[in-house]
Order: sequence, then structure tokens, then C-alpha cells
Amino acid sequence: MTFNQPHYSVDQVAEMWNMGRDAVSAIFRNEEGTLKLVRPGNKYKRAYTTLRIPESVLCLVYARMTAKAA
Repeated sequence: MTFNQPHYSVDQVAEMWNMGRDAVSAIFRNEEGTLKLVRPGNKYKRAYTTLRIPESVLCLVYARMTAKAA
């Protein structure tokens, strides 16, 4: 269950991993389990998506990325 674990913002993950927020967004944008909060656009405001990354997804992606590097 992902609702009862910590969820991280893109900025928090970017700081933890010492990466840019655009790079972190690109990594997690289509990752299964990432929470996407979408505010649809209208004629005055653009659409906006906020990502929240559960700790379990963060750990899985980290393990996958470090396994490729080894």
C-alpha cells in the first residue's frame, strides 16, 4: 500500500539525488505508482501536473538505476 508511506516532491528527490528537477521529473513522469495530481488548463491558465513519488517507487527506481551502472 503506497498511501501510508512517505511521498516525496520532485524538488525533494532532486535535492537527495543532487540532480535537476527536470531530470527527476523525466525519470518519474511515466513511472508506475507515481502519484500525478493534474489541474486541467483553461483559456486563462495552463494545465499543471504535480508529481508525488512514494518511497517504494523511489527505492525501485534507485535500485534499477544503480544496477545498470554496476
